[in-house]
Amino acid sequence: MAATAETGAEPASTGVDPTGDPLLRTRFALPKRPAGFLRRARLARHLDQALRTPLTMVNGPAGAGKTLLVADWAAGLREPVVWLTADLADQAPGIFWAYLLEALRAAGVPVAAEVGCPAQAGRVDRRTLTCLAADLEGRDHTTVVVLDEFDRVSSPEIAEQLQFVLHHAGHGLRLVLVTRTEPLLPLHRYRASGEMTEIRDAELAFTAEEAGELLSRHGLHLNHSAVRALVDRTEGWAAGLRLCALAARQVADPHLYVKQFEADHSAVADFLLAEVLDRQPPGTQDLLLRISVLDRCCPDLVNALTLRTDAEPVLAALHRQNAFVQYLGHSWYGLHPLFAEILRAHLRERFPGLEPELRGRAARWLRRSGALYEALVQGAAADDWEFTANAVVDDLAIGQLFTGLRSEDLSALFARMSPETTGPAPDLVRAARELAHHDLDHGLPHLHRAERDLAANGSDRAPVRLGCALLEALAARMTGSPDRAERAAEEARALRQDVPAHLLDDHPEVTALLLTHLGSARLWAGRFDAARDALSAVAGHPGGAAMALPRWEALGHLALIDYLNGRPGPAEHTALAAADQAERYSLPRQSGSGIAPLVLAAVLIDRDELDDAQALLDASAASRPLTGDPVVEAGRTLTRGRLLLARGDARAALAAAEASVPAAVSSPWAEDHAALLASAAHLAQGRPESARAIVERVARHRTACAVEAARARLAAGHVEGALDMIDSLPEDDRPGPAVTVRATLVRAQAAHERGDLVTARRLVARALLDGRRGQLRRPFLEAGPWLRPLLSTGRLRELADGWLLSRPGPHHDPRPTMPDRHPVLAVEDLSAREGDVLRLLAEMRSTEEIAADLHVSVNTVKTHLKSIYRKLAVSRRSDAVRRARERRLL
Repeated sequence: MAATAETGAEPASTGVDPTGDPLLRTRFALPKRPAGFLRRARLARHLDQALRTPLTMVNGPAGAGKTLLVADWAAGLREPVVWLTADLADQAPGIFWAYLLEALRAAGVPVAAEVGCPAQAGRVDRRTLTCLAADLEGRDHTTVVVLDEFDRVSSPEIAEQLQFVLHHAGHGLRLVLVTRTEPLLPLHRYRASGEMTEIRDAELAFTAEEAGELLSRHGLHLNHSAVRALVDRTEGWAAGLRLCALAARQVADPHLYVKQFEADHSAVADFLLAEVLDRQPPGTQDLLLRISVLDRCCPDLVNALTLRTDAEPVLAALHRQNAFVQYLGHSWYGLHPLFAEILRAHLRERFPGLEPELRGRAARWLRRSGALYEALVQGAAADDWEFTANAVVDDLAIGQLFTGLRSEDLSALFARMSPETTGPAPDLVRAARELAHHDLDHGLPHLHRAERDLAANGSDRAPVRLGCALLEALAARMTGSPDRAERAAEEARALRQDVPAHLLDDHPEVTALLLTHLGSARLWAGRFDAARDALSAVAGHPGGAAMALPRWEALGHLALIDYLNGRPGPAEHTALAAADQAERYSLPRQSGSGIAPLVLAAVLIDRDELDDAQALLDASAASRPLTGDPVVEAGRTLTRGRLLLARGDARAALAAAEASVPAAVSSPWAEDHAALLASAAHLAQGRPESARAIVERVARHRTACAVEAARARLAAGHVEGALDMIDSLPEDDRPGPAVTVRATLVRAQAAHERGDLVTARRLVARALLDGRRGQLRRPFLEAGPWLRPLLSTGRLRELADGWLLSRPGPHHDPRPTMPDRHPVLAVEDLSAREGDVLRLLAEMRSTEEIAADLHVSVNTVKTHLKSIYRKLAVSRRSDAVRRARERRLL
């Protein structure tokens, strides 16, 4: 063609390609945005970067909204935009470049005469490409070229030619590729040099907010939870959302349609089958159908299911093609959930009865590969309950029904197990499900049936027998049967040598759970040292998430032992460590006994921080932890009783002391502390003889009871008898400050009654020094009116000031009172919202629970926590709570 004299550009195109066929001008048209189209500002802003980088790639699966996104963005540009929709016929270089040159002219971009036009379909003269690149580079403006559906262009020669023009056109050309696959251009070079803009399928996915707006534009108005559920199911896939919205508009109840949406009987299925499955060769279609039964797959697993050997390149190719096959990392792939659902329906239609066989084959492969949970899911889906139950028991995973990590998932999975499935393993799993929810009535018959079958068959399956021992220990703990727990532990110790070592190493939670149950049973029996031995082995175990729940429970029980020994400081420290454990691993409170909050509440009562103690007890009750452990039941009852007494409700406290906890054997410490509570309640009601009668029965073997008996004798006017009781304290019981402070105050009161004020003052000073360390206010508040004048002046006033007594004012009352809970901080003050977070933190709430209570996001709570930690100069939640209590922020 000859150039015109005026412009130097070639004359109008002949309108045909090198083969003589007419050029289809519809391929040059910018696609129109349909009614209801939603412009997404975040993606438009990202696309604006395309003007600053030579190459832009918008890469996503069919129906992801790529074309409309780029068309909407391009329509708003000041720069000239050239649009070309690729075609399968474009594999011939001459035809491709003829269309691209015509697209330039159609967009009003002049093409220099020397560029020419390809004369042959199969080749392009190098001079044509050189002149085109030079022509674009020499202009004072940038031309944006969009190649839509570029995945249809698979010719390496065209890719090389396009790369040549792009490189030499410089700032004159910005190339935007809209594609389902990775183009053959050297993308790594552009990425490495920062000269490439990318938008991929994850970014193309609609957010919940965008989806809600899109559905509204299609006349479908759903609540946020319904939109969120639809986005989760479609993974934000644009076509799926639009098709679902259009279909839902045709029914009477759109909300119900969305809730019961069946992808395999919808326009979504038609779209995916036509656009994705039918485009694949028959062998690949068969592979996709077979792997649809898997949540994730790797080449070896796919080969096992398909009985072929080329899964690796096929999966990689499907991922590159954006054929709804996602790469999960480490050679694992997954199908888009909707695509998998549709493929499974298609599989059942084309190959009836094949699905259970495929799932069974997958279950056995997954179990051999160590993916036990996935193997169980596949075995259950195949309705092969014998395999599934035996797998969970023989692989020593029975403890996972209790650990709080997969316990609910496993429980739900085995809830579908057929009652016709019998044998030791199925019955053991049934027993574990029931006992995990502390249902003895239904759990024990299954356990006993499994044990009878094992005995009748003479089975030597050590993992099964070890599972029986674990459940026996749990049943013993729940029924308060320490001897039964010891027998179960002894049997477990004997069985360990017959269990493969790698199973014990892989499942430390089994031994930890057994020791926790044993420790709780020993604690109930009052064998504190033996209980501490078992529990400490669990609390100190370095295992990760699988050990989190046993460690949580062990720490809670250890905290209770410290508290029962009269050591509230160590008890608080250990209980907060338990809270840290629950927070770190996001353990659901319902999965454990929840004993640590009870210990913290008891410590707060000793400090006379009654509102905080009440909040902890209420939060513990609201979370409804799985109880059934008499240790916890007794602890809860007695702590509530002590709180009622501290608030002045002696009658209710007495009722709590008289409440019984069902157990096979009685607990000495539970009986003793019930006697302590009852005695204190009688004293508060002015009945010292009744108080004395109750507590003196147990005073000879527990120091705390002897001190309470001495208080009762003093109240009855028997000073010498009180001193005799104190002087004959049990020698083998060495309690902590919560008891010794009370004992010292009894001695001081006796000295005061005898008129020995010097001794009384000295003993009160000692009690103040010991009590101040742990902020133990209740012993002083319970001591009676004789103490108040002593604390009003002098050395005793100095020792009590600031923690037991308020600072003196113009009308100072010398009675012991709570100090100001909110003194001015020596560090930066907490905000009101941070105070709210801190109070919930002290109630042992998880980050998620705090967020729900305050109606904020989890990230917002984490931000507040960081600020609290900074202001209090700590790095952990337990330290924050402790520091806040020291500074009277709680």
